[in-house]
Amino acid sequence: MEPWPRPRRALDVETSYGTVHVHHYGPEATGRGAGDPVVLLHGHAGHASNWYPQIAALGAHHPVYAVDTLDDPGRSVQRKVATGSAENAAWLGEVFAGLGLERIHLVGVSYGGWLALNQAVHGPDRLVSVTALDPGGIEKVPARFYAHMIGGLFGMLAPRRLRPALGRLLANPALSAPPEMIAPLMLAMRTYKPNARPAARPFDEGELASVRVPSLFLVGARSALLRPRRVVERVGAHVPGARTEIVPGAGHGLNLERPELVNERLLEFFASCPQGTPR
Repeated sequence: MEPWPRPRRALDVETSYGTVHVHHYGPEATGRGAGDPVVLLHGHAGHASNWYPQIAALGAHHPVYAVDTLDDPGRSVQRKVATGSAENAAWLGEVFAGLGLERIHLVGVSYGGWLALNQAVHGPDRLVSVTALDPGGIEKVPARFYAHMIGGLFGMLAPRRLRPALGRLLANPALSAPPEMIAPLMLAMRTYKPNARPAARPFDEGELASVRVPSLFLVGARSALLRPRRVVERVGAHVPGARTEIVPGAGHGLNLERPELVNERLLEFFASCPQGTPR
């Protein structure tokens, strides 16, 4: 977590599904004025430090809570598998309650984007907004995405000097991440044993139509997971009032590839959300 700004706090929240580790940074810790809290959910097989390019920018205006999600190689400890959509919304809702958060801007990337949208469908009570960055759950996962993941893992075995070029070739920003970010992840992956959590199944039209909180969808133009124009069309047709944007030059990990743009879009979106009680 060294690239993160200080001060920061590490928190553990007990839930019915295990102990969830959360990293906190922002106005509450620095003494500055605070907007509504932002909760960040990383992608599959990642951890909270994947959000390092966003922390300082978002934390200048909002308390930021980056979650090590259950069944991933972070510091959370799972004791019960969340086997369905409602259970995934339940454990995340328990995290919000344990942190004492009542008004939340929820942001997720990849599988974390699916978790965020799932919360907007099954547990929206505390949400002020939801943002999904190249999320799962909009289309069926294509075979090319698994090739992308495998290519990234092999790329991490390449000499360090070659990784940035491989990252650009494969549209995989993890290969260009600072060594202090990659080393803990590789260490955690050696002992990581995933459980049988549900895949990011596509949401049906009724579920998408049930998203009533303000929503923002950012999709990488070079995404290995999604067909950007199809996503924009499907979201626009079914999610009421959704904002969508295809991010040029970005692949699946657009928060790492285009951090300045992502930070700007997030802060603009948060500022535009209505004040008052969440749904």
